[in-house]
Amino acid sequence: MTLVIPDVLEESCTTRQALERLAAKWRVLLIYALLDGPQRPAALRRRLPGITQKVLTETLRGMQSDGLVERRVLKEEPPQHVEYALTSLGLTLEEPLAAICAWAIRPA
Repeated sequence: MTLVIPDVLEESCTTRQALERLAAKWRVLLIYALLDGPQRPAALRRRLPGITQKVLTETLRGMQSDGLVERRVLKEEPPQHVEYALTSLGLTLEEPLAAICAWAIRPA
């Protein structure tokens, strides 16, 4: 089997587009946090010091529109309670992200 490496320097390359979306500052960290299972926004904020409520909300919405997370409403009436969970697509990122972590801690 020959390894095919896409031309990620081309703007129209789908691999480049995927890398750009994942490279957003908080996305990978949110994926890691959600690998532990569904979580409410307050729990995610506690796990990610430095993220603001606004950025958390915007990032989760973007990840939802990309099909990486799903938003579940736990309580409809105010105050509404929601949680976020990785979709099956989001869960496919576990192995590649684990490989990056293994690479990062490998002795030089």
